[in-house]
Amino acid sequence: MGKLKAIIFDVDGTLAETERNGHLVACNEAFVQMGFDIRWSWEEFKELLKIPGNARRMRLALSTRTLLSETEIDRIVPELFALKKELYLRRVDALPLLPGVARIIHEAIARGVRLAIVSVTHEDQILALLRAQIPEALEAFDPIFGQQSGKKDSTLYARCAAMLGYDASETLVIEDSERGFKAANEAGLPCAVVYNEYTRGQDFTGAELVVRSLECLDLDLLERLCLG
Repeated sequence: MGKLKAIIFDVDGTLAETERNGHLVACNEAFVQMGFDIRWSWEEFKELLKIPGNARRMRLALSTRTLLSETEIDRIVPELFALKKELYLRRVDALPLLPGVARIIHEAIARGVRLAIVSVTHEDQILALLRAQIPEALEAFDPIFGQQSGKKDSTLYARCAAMLGYDASETLVIEDSERGFKAANEAGLPCAVVYNEYTRGQDFTGAELVVRSLECLDLDLLERLCLG
């Protein structure tokens, strides 16, 4: 076994393209089903991704694009978000893992490299995606920290690393955004950034690796580039 002992993955935009093809579609469907004349374009949603959490994004939309009172919004948002989650969970079969992700996961399992997740997505959505797209690896991800675990910041990454039990030099974070990278970096963890359409151009200064895709990488090369 090499130097790499554990990998911590982000989910949205890292494991799969869930934002555009999953969360956005589910949000728009939820708005329609609850009778709101709100439909976000992808360009609008990309800007809204700066706000963590779809419940907060939906609250903003209701407060700026309807005449609802704050009391009414407080009542409606939980119902609207619950519907959105239900609609998203129905779509996970149509959200394939990004190129190279499954290979890295399978190679890690074969080598005994531990796997974990730190994400702003709710745990049930994370589990549903794994169960739909890579069920054979579901049990290998431990711990899984999602939205219920608290704010995604350096503290949560440090907590995850402590549970894995390895030195920072033996642990690699794979992220897609500046916010996630900085959280990992502030926790003292090496980070490989796999950017996408909506995180391209963000500040990844200090990352061990910045690439567009994992497609051309295997675990050995990832280890050499990031921990060598």
